[in-house]
Amino acid sequence: MLIVEDDWLLREDIVSDLRREGWNVLEAGTGAGAMATLRETDAIDLLITDIRLADALTRWDVAEAFRASHPRSPVIYASGNAPNNGRVVNDSWFLSKPTSISQIMRAYRDLIGEGGKKSSG
Repeated sequence: MLIVEDDWLLREDIVSDLRREGWNVLEAGTGAGAMATLRETDAIDLLITDIRLADALTRWDVAEAFRASHPRSPVIYASGNAPNNGRVVNDSWFLSKPTSISQIMRAYRDLIGEGGKKSSG
C-alpha cells in the first residue's frame, strides 16, 4: 500500500495505524515522491492519496500512473476540503478527512468486492 499525503503529521498517524494493523506501508509526501515510489516497486496493492497535493503533480497523475501499472488495484482519495469531483479513476473511493483506519479498511473491502458492492468515482 502507498500513502500519499503532504501533511506529514497526518501521514505519520495513518502510516503508524496501518502498520499496527499489519499492513506493509510505503509513504510519500508529494506527487513526485509517489511517482518515484511507483517506478521503484510494483508491490503496491492499494493507493491512498490526498486530493490536494503541494507539488505540481496532481492526485489524478499519481492515480493514473498507479493504475497503468496496477490495473486492478483500488484507489482511495481523501480530502478535508475538496469535493469528490474532477476526473474519475474507475474502482476508486472518496473519503472525507479526517478519516479513520476503519473507514479506510471498509473502503478497501468494498473496492475489492468483500463486504459490499464495488464502487466507482
